[in-house]
Amino acid sequence: MTFQLLHQDSETQARSGVYNTKHGSFDTPVFMPVGTQATVKAMQPEQLIQLGASIILGNTYHLYLRPGHQLIKKLGGLHHFMNWQGPILTDSGGYQVFSLAKMQKVKPEGVHFQSHLDGSSHLLSPELAIEVQEALGSDIMMVLDECLPYPSPPEKVLKSLDITLDWEERCLKARTRSDCDLFGIVQGGMYQNLRELCAQRLLEIHQKGIQQNLSSFQGFAVGGVSVGEPIELGYEMVACVTPLLPAELPRYVMGVGYPQDIITCIEYGADMFDCVVPTRCARHGLLFTPQGRLYIKRSEFKDDPKPIDETCSCYTCQNYSRAYLRHLSLSKEILSAILNTIHNLHYYFNLLEQARSAIKQGKFSAFKKSFFSQYINI
Repeated sequence: MTFQLLHQDSETQARSGVYNTKHGSFDTPVFMPVGTQATVKAMQPEQLIQLGASIILGNTYHLYLRPGHQLIKKLGGLHHFMNWQGPILTDSGGYQVFSLAKMQKVKPEGVHFQSHLDGSSHLLSPELAIEVQEALGSDIMMVLDECLPYPSPPEKVLKSLDITLDWEERCLKARTRSDCDLFGIVQGGMYQNLRELCAQRLLEIHQKGIQQNLSSFQGFAVGGVSVGEPIELGYEMVACVTPLLPAELPRYVMGVGYPQDIITCIEYGADMFDCVVPTRCARHGLLFTPQGRLYIKRSEFKDDPKPIDETCSCYTCQNYSRAYLRHLSLSKEILSAILNTIHNLHYYFNLLEQARSAIKQGKFSAFKKSFFSQYINI
């Protein structure tokens, strides 16, 4: 697997490239729809392909608890299990442990937690995180890290960094499959000096692996943003970390998913993004357009014959009115989630394609300015 940087914007840090995996390649910057339970909600794999999805995300925590990684491995791996033949990135499960588990306690060996499903006790160690992801057959795996809430005091963040960096090194040592790439994660809370410290120590681990002909990272991620902090503070963390990471490797900002956030982080040199925002919002009637968000349940759309967006070429906008979509949403019809998700994912994929095109043409600054001149964040 390889990442090739193809274009660098002349005025910003924005860049575009191509990432090759054993299940195909994808262009960057890229948005990855989230398939938490081995499915992107309300979408068939064929629909995702038609919409332009080139890589999706799976969730280690949920698939470990149900149906179990060994079962998925027995049935041919996650790609075969869910009938998705393109690349898959899986997270380590750490974030879900900290956000969903009934009880959890971090110790040097890993994190002890109780399942949110049945209360059963588990230990998620770095070694298990890698075992699960290798059993799933991920194209890109993530190291186990501790994701702290905002705000967290600096002394707590520093202590957490020591544990996270130890876990990351253990994840490298636990790898047995060379066909599954592994990304390191930069943590450090909302403190620039701790982010810089984490990046420095993580790169030392990476270089040690290269020099000793051992396992090393194939990419790096910025974790621990979008955890309740003021958005501008999150931007600051991304902006300070990305220049510290190797230019020849992909950079992934985890969990960032509103359009304005993606465009801003692309400007800072980020390549990969994931979030449940477009699919979750679709199920609640919140739709994205070049002018901002549109809440389809509002009474003003009761008899509106227009599509969601008259400039949109997606299947939903070409065939259905706002009035009909409002009716489906208020009636809680399954078709509402399908049609709304088609539109939102189409919007995201189209936005990223426009960003890639602007970078290739050396016009990203103009593209960003045009985007924000139209988009109203309401």
